[in-house]
Amino acid sequence: MVSRSRAGFTLNIIDTPGLIEGGYVNDMALNNIKSFLLNKTIDVLLYVDRLDAYRVDNLDKEVVKAITDSFGKGIWNRALVVLTHAQLSPPDGLPYEEFVSKRSEALLKVVRLGAGLKKQDAQASSIPVVLVENSGRCNKNEGDEKVLPNGTAWIPHLVQTITEVILSGSKSIYVDKKLIDGPNPNEKGKFLIPLILIIQVSLYILYTWSSFFSLLMQGLINYFHFSFPVNSISLPLNQLNEQSRMILPKRVDHRGRCGIPVLLVASFDLVLGHLFS
Repeated sequence: MVSRSRAGFTLNIIDTPGLIEGGYVNDMALNNIKSFLLNKTIDVLLYVDRLDAYRVDNLDKEVVKAITDSFGKGIWNRALVVLTHAQLSPPDGLPYEEFVSKRSEALLKVVRLGAGLKKQDAQASSIPVVLVENSGRCNKNEGDEKVLPNGTAWIPHLVQTITEVILSGSKSIYVDKKLIDGPNPNEKGKFLIPLILIIQVSLYILYTWSSFFSLLMQGLINYFHFSFPVNSISLPLNQLNEQSRMILPKRVDHRGRCGIPVLLVASFDLVLGHLFS
């Protein structure tokens, strides 16, 4: 970390190690960065890549995802993309501004995908891109400032963009232990427990009542099967209704199972009429 102070203002710059090793995201390097940033505040993130890298791939997306998983999606409200090696001649005769635009959009697309941002979100569309070139071959203007091929003095432009991001109104990222450790897996889905419990109880009640009515109807069928054989039923329905007002005792069917005691009232007339019609 490098610190500079002037006029009561302190600027701390933390140069992190690279996050890619052997074609994969270096988890150890990422953990070292998080440990170093513990109890510190991130005011701005500079996501650095090369302008002269002519393609992006899935590894770029994995790096962005690793940063997002470690510090939260909100860190991209405090981010800008910095493209180095900006003193170049674009390939295939492309104009410098067109090449920069295509390279910037390709990288921002990866950032949106890796961070889970939508293109129309203000968070995604507000990530600025800044070009830098620190080599000795970089041209200078009359004020001895290094300038890019498009004439931009990149150091003042970089400082201005950093200031604008910091003053944008978004919150700084405070790195505490909770942020580093991530969400507690034991807390995940706890809010669903009451809903699951209600569903389980409802299904149990539904099953219990369904079983009760099934036994009830089986008892009725068993009773009438043995009390009034179908081939010998000749009672008029009004006499059957009179019979249906009796309290039936528990009885045993031919399989040794007990029918349940049932109180038949006049409201069963329709059921009886359907059974014996």
